[in-house]
Amino acid sequence: MMFRRFVLLALFAAVSARSAAAEDALHRGAVLGLKSDDPAEEVKKGEGEQFQFQADVNKLMDIIINSLYSKKEIFLRELISNGSDALDKTRFMSLTDPSVLGEGETAKLEMKLIADKEKKTLTLIDRGCGMSKEDLINQLGTVAQSGTSSFIEAFSEGADVNLIGQFGVGFYSVYLVADSVAVHSKSNDDDTQWVWESSADSTFSVYEDKGEPLGRGTKIVLSLKEDCLEFLEEERLKGLIKRYSEFINFPIYLYTSKEEEEEVPIEEGDDAEEEGEEEESEEEEIADAEEEEESDEPKTKKVKKTVNDWELINDAKALWTRNPADITEEEYKSFYQSLTKDFGEPLTHTHFSAEGEVEFKSILYIPKEAPYDLYQDYYKKQSNLKLYVRRVMITDEFDELLPRYLGFIKGVVDSDSLPLNVSREMLQQNKVLKVIGKKMTRKALAMIKALADADKKEDSEEEDGEEKSAEVEKSDEDSEEKSDEESKYVKFWKAFGKYIKMGLIEDAANRTRLAKLLRYSTSKSGDKEIGLEEYVANMKEDQKNIYYISGEDKESLMKSPSVEKLVAKDIEIIFMTDSVDEYTVQHLTEFEGKRLINASREGLKLEEGDVEKKREDQYKEMFKPLLDYMKDTLGKKVEKVAISKHLVQSPVVVLSADYGWTAQMEKVMKSQAFADQSKFEFMKSKRMFEINPRHPMLIELNDRVKAGKADDATKDMVTSLYLSAVVAAGYQLTPEDAQDFSERVNRMVTSGLGVSPDADLAPELEVAPDEEETEEEDSSEEDAPKEEL
Repeated sequence: MMFRRFVLLALFAAVSARSAAAEDALHRGAVLGLKSDDPAEEVKKGEGEQFQFQADVNKLMDIIINSLYSKKEIFLRELISNGSDALDKTRFMSLTDPSVLGEGETAKLEMKLIADKEKKTLTLIDRGCGMSKEDLINQLGTVAQSGTSSFIEAFSEGADVNLIGQFGVGFYSVYLVADSVAVHSKSNDDDTQWVWESSADSTFSVYEDKGEPLGRGTKIVLSLKEDCLEFLEEERLKGLIKRYSEFINFPIYLYTSKEEEEEVPIEEGDDAEEEGEEEESEEEEIADAEEEEESDEPKTKKVKKTVNDWELINDAKALWTRNPADITEEEYKSFYQSLTKDFGEPLTHTHFSAEGEVEFKSILYIPKEAPYDLYQDYYKKQSNLKLYVRRVMITDEFDELLPRYLGFIKGVVDSDSLPLNVSREMLQQNKVLKVIGKKMTRKALAMIKALADADKKEDSEEEDGEEKSAEVEKSDEDSEEKSDEESKYVKFWKAFGKYIKMGLIEDAANRTRLAKLLRYSTSKSGDKEIGLEEYVANMKEDQKNIYYISGEDKESLMKSPSVEKLVAKDIEIIFMTDSVDEYTVQHLTEFEGKRLINASREGLKLEEGDVEKKREDQYKEMFKPLLDYMKDTLGKKVEKVAISKHLVQSPVVVLSADYGWTAQMEKVMKSQAFADQSKFEFMKSKRMFEINPRHPMLIELNDRVKAGKADDATKDMVTSLYLSAVVAAGYQLTPEDAQDFSERVNRMVTSGLGVSPDADLAPELEVAPDEEETEEEDSSEEDAPKEEL
């Protein structure tokens, strides 16, 4: 009897296990999009059309496999990111055409991940827009993609290869973990479902997919390498999804299995003990019998059962909809990484909402580093913002939300004030969006200003004793944090300073705000750069203007003759060494009521008393003969010759006229391929030549002219002084002036040495030929064929 019960139990367990396994296999096959007999085997690898990878793609895969070996895990974030993009496109298209979604499972905008340890495959399914045959060929293999070549170029220049996703070529990271990849895809634009397959060699194949229909979307099956089987473990996959893709806007499900206990009824005979167990005592049997009589309920027992189910991994709410007070810095960082595919830390961020006539929520980030091509094709750059309407992403290619000069800012904006079915054309004319753009620009500039304010050392306010004491105690605690904040704006300015200067040119409405963000080296700032506010705060009591000079570098500008008087009077000078500065100051004529004065232009205005003015008038009278002589000698080379207000030690200086180009501006204009040459010739001629009336050289020249002793040598001296001043001012000599300068210097050196300018050259030295050379010449003459008579 007992043996019969044991056999029945064993048989029941075997049947249950087999049924569960069969059910799991059917379920797994269904979720993978395969029939139970695995029709994927019906089409052998390599069937269908064969294609060669485009050369750049081959090179790209070599870089990925060899350079990202220690960061294999990024393949999953790239696949999920691509799936999210495809889902975004589908959701957007469905706003105007709901039939795009389809029905049943196909209509669910989600991603699913399945790990099959038996087959050693990892599968990712998305219900996005899918790809046609042409899409598979073009996007994954043969057509030269701009992102591919850009990534290779960036890698060769030292860019972080971990940022592969920013170039749109993240798909190829699958070869870090997979020996072969099969991409099954179905697009609404193609009646046929296709498979793209490759083993990371130089070829790939595309053929019709005869497996279970996807309806719409893409299924990527990775056949994992032996040393990458860790990516089949549930906990490993969960960790990666939470780390990299927690804030993806679509649900990500992982097919999981777990053991659960459930109560099942005990069949007749199931209460028999196994052989070898001790028999119950007579008292226990009697007690059990009494309990059975007292209860008519059927007996049950607990058994363990393996349950397979989909587990939602990224259950985080859209971050911008939450209260900022409830969000941690780590969450902001994770969201930034998920949003931008930049897996470093942002420099700073701002999270805000606007209420009233127009309502929207937004999170904006400033990256810590500028992309390698930030300043290339400035006027072609698009926004890095994603526009949502009621949590539905509308576009990430709209560049009207923030002005071009803030194009480095990344983030999201979500508004309930826009219609869901808005198009790009409607967006450009939408008044609500223009209001949103203005408010976002103000918030973005306020975020940058807060970063700049943290960098400044402000004077402490007077407080009572207790408050001062508390402040001193707290200062030690905050010193490290403040130091970090101070360094942040320096990093920002090095990375994005040119963009702020461009904004000052383009955005008149926010010019005052932008001016406060500028940073420059000065004659007193040492290695540090300061803002205009700090410059004004440091101004001397009688100083009314802000003085600056533009050029190649700080060292050469500090030695420029045009700033000698400013240095002597201990006036701080701003050094502008960026080519865009010349354009910037044309739009920034004053700051906080102080005019910006270029020290390399004529008419330097310094505070002068009556004594200085009388002295200047006397110098003009004394040196009038020399001034007139110099103007006649130099002719059209100069606009005017005058007594200098700039010089202290140097004899002469060349300055630009009020409306002429400075030396730096002239260089900038020369470097432009399509510069107007007629305008160039007109503007460059506006030069002023100023002399130092205290310099012995000029006093002697003036005496010669007054005494009527000016000769050709005097002309050479005057012209040479002018041309040397042109070079010292940073201007470039024309080829004619350079030749003229060289000849005049040679004549002056000749005269200084007492050598006659008409002296003949010395005769050539007579050099006796070597004996060997003579013998060779004689031999060659003997061997030469004699001419027939």
